[in-house]
Amino acid sequence: MNQDTVPLLELRGISKTFPGVKALDDVSFSVYPGEVHMLIGENGAGKSSLMKVLCGAYTADAGQFYSKGEPVDIRSPADARKFGIAVIFQEFSLVPYLDIAQNIFLGREFRGSIPGIIDHARMHSEARKILDLLGLELSTRTLVHELGVAQQQMVEIAKALSQHARILVMDEPTAALSDRETERLFAMIRQLQAEGVAIIYISHRMAEVFAMGDRITVLRDGKKVGSKLPGEATPDELVRMMVGRNVDMTYARSFGTSEGEMILEVKNLHAVNGIKGISLNVRRGEIVGLSGLVGAGRTEVARAIFGADKVTAGEIRLFGKLHQGAPDKAVRAGIALIPESRKAEGLALIRTVCDNLMLPGLGKAFPNRLYKASKARKIARELIDRLRISTPSSFRAVQVLSGGNQQKVVIGKWLSSDSKFFIVDEPTRGIDVGAKAEIFALIDELVRQGVGVLMISSELSEIVHVCDRAYVMRDGRIAGHLAREELSEENILRMGMHHE
Repeated sequence: MNQDTVPLLELRGISKTFPGVKALDDVSFSVYPGEVHMLIGENGAGKSSLMKVLCGAYTADAGQFYSKGEPVDIRSPADARKFGIAVIFQEFSLVPYLDIAQNIFLGREFRGSIPGIIDHARMHSEARKILDLLGLELSTRTLVHELGVAQQQMVEIAKALSQHARILVMDEPTAALSDRETERLFAMIRQLQAEGVAIIYISHRMAEVFAMGDRITVLRDGKKVGSKLPGEATPDELVRMMVGRNVDMTYARSFGTSEGEMILEVKNLHAVNGIKGISLNVRRGEIVGLSGLVGAGRTEVARAIFGADKVTAGEIRLFGKLHQGAPDKAVRAGIALIPESRKAEGLALIRTVCDNLMLPGLGKAFPNRLYKASKARKIARELIDRLRISTPSSFRAVQVLSGGNQQKVVIGKWLSSDSKFFIVDEPTRGIDVGAKAEIFALIDELVRQGVGVLMISSELSEIVHVCDRAYVMRDGRIAGHLAREELSEENILRMGMHHE
């Protein structure tokens, strides 16, 4: 990276206001050729809003853009593309029932020799080249809805790379990726750097910030707090800049003894989603991890227990009673699911924060089936305050909240019900470090109240530091069980990668 050159792109004094919220307040930001510029901050700090202004999805209320030192206007995504800007958003923008190649080149299809005809052969050939660069062996004709979250993330990255961008924005690109896929992505970033591409990288993972960043800018409450070089800052200092307070990042807790009442017993479970012979159990007062590489079948186990995917053999017992049926029966039985994909499966996006928070607990709050708006608002406001959900009102539509605040709503909605067993699938995906500590403190509080938790996480450090014990999956099966004293990242990887 050469910072003696003129910035490839510079934003000066950018401000953006939404009803009741000043998302950006006089923010200045620049990026140089070949630079990886880390952008960090709490959820709701303004990171995604700044990037949406940068790519033309939002129009700034005030401020100026400069491309290579010359003033320019960016008022639409088409304007941004002219300056070589491509964005990989945290929330996917893929079309589920188009195939991978069609998604990669959507709106930029290759023309055939006959006017009005698309050259599909070339489109799939070019898509194949990009997937090979990323080490993806998927067929380019695979429909996107058939892919897992991690694979969809890689398709989003492929889509951005296909645009030959000079400025590439990555919003939490590794949130759903395995360690192997992350390594491939980092190698690709270094290759792009060498070619002079500027990378704006949003991340909540401190290891990534220091490993990949040439410069680090911190936002808080829509304002720029400051910029640091990696050698000038420590993780604790950056966290203080982000949240304005000291945050305990160790997730320390008193581990359970596995002597509580049995909540969940799964015996020899098979399901249509490919899991085979799954046996596990969870007791009151413990957090049990479900680990393994991406694609090992962790989410499929969660879906089968919750009734989202059909069970073909085996049994599930909840508090000793045989449990089977669809998700509505699971909710009535006291099972809560915090799904991996919050937008697709965890939220009613066009409904309000209040509606989403109240939905699973309507029966408990209104046993006589007479809905009282004032009582619902009171319950929602208590949950908003408890979880520090950043929203000006409980009547705000969930779809306009930041990703992290949406995740808090997904968790909060189960607190209004009478759930006794929680399945949490990637609970901190896209969550900043301050909110992570709060989420884990909340889970620990639930456990101390007698709830049982089955926790899925791709971050092995979370499994090790949070869980009382863990099961490790491989190829749709349970590869092994690790007691508290055996629980380490090395042992998880050994079991998950065939190296017992």
